[in-house]
Amino acid sequence: MKHFLSIESETAEHLVALLESSVQFKANRGKASESLLDGQTWALLFSKPSTRTRVSFEVGIRELGGAVIFLSRGDIQLGRGEPIIDTARVLGRMVQGAVIRTFAQSDIEQFAEYSQIPTINALTDYEHPCQIMADLLTILEKRGSLDDLKVCFIGDGKNNVAYSWIWAAERLGFELRIAAPDSYRPADSILEKMTNSRIFVTDDPLAGADQADVLYTDVWVSMGFEEESARRLAELDAFQINEPLVARAAPKALVLHCLPAYRGREISAETLEKHAATIFDQAENRLHVQKAILSDVRK
Repeated sequence: MKHFLSIESETAEHLVALLESSVQFKANRGKASESLLDGQTWALLFSKPSTRTRVSFEVGIRELGGAVIFLSRGDIQLGRGEPIIDTARVLGRMVQGAVIRTFAQSDIEQFAEYSQIPTINALTDYEHPCQIMADLLTILEKRGSLDDLKVCFIGDGKNNVAYSWIWAAERLGFELRIAAPDSYRPADSILEKMTNSRIFVTDDPLAGADQADVLYTDVWVSMGFEEESARRLAELDAFQINEPLVARAAPKALVLHCLPAYRGREISAETLEKHAATIFDQAENRLHVQKAILSDVRK
C-alpha cells in the first residue's frame, strides 16, 4: 500500500521520479487519454478551508478518470468527535483513496494505517508536501536543473511549508537558508535530524538572500493563528520580500509564494507583480504534481 504523507518519509529517488512524472503529465495534458483512476472514487476530507488544494485535486482526479466526494469537517462525524480510526475504517470499505487536509500529522498517519487505502497529505500543521513538490517542479522548469540550487525561505521558519522545505533539502541535498527571527526558527527537534550541512538558519534576511537562486515566502498569519496577527506582523516586518532584498539575490533569481499572498506584508505588491508569471505557474503546477502523486499511489 502506497501513500504520500510527507517529504520526510520519501526517498530522494522517489521524489525525483515524481518530478519526472509531473513533467510528463503537464506536457501531455489534453493530448492523451488519462484513465488511471477509471472506476475509482476518491474522498477529499478537508478540516481546513482551501482554494488551490481543493480545486487542483478535484480537477486532477477527474482528469485521471476518477470521481470525487468532498467532505468538509461539518459534513462528517469527525467534526462531532468520531475517532479518525473509525472514519478511516468506514471510508476504507467504500472509496479507493483519500486526500486529507487537517491539523495533526498523526491523524493522516492513523487514517492511512486503518483505512488501508492510498492516502495523500494535502496539508497538516507539520508538513505541506504537495506544495513543495509543485515548488520544485517550478524551479526545475525555470532553471532546467536542481543542481547547485540555493533556496532562501524568508519569514516564519516554524511552519509546515518551511518544514517540508527542510526535508526536501535534506533528501535532495541542495542549500537551504531559513531567514527568520529567533522566535520563528524551526524547532531544534527538526534541525537536529538533518545531515545536510548546507541547511542553516539566520536572523538576517539580507544574508539569507545573498546570491540565492530562489527567494520563497509564505503567509505570516497561517490558519489557526489569527489571534496572534498583530504580534506576528510586527515581529516579521523586517522579513518582507521586496525589491532591495531581490537585489541581493542571484541574477534572475526566482521569487516564489505558495499563496494566498498578502501584498505589503510578507511580499511587496511591486515584487509580487514583477514575478506573478512564475508564482502563478507555481500555483498551476499543484495540478500536475498531484496527478503524478495520484497515479503513483493508486490501487
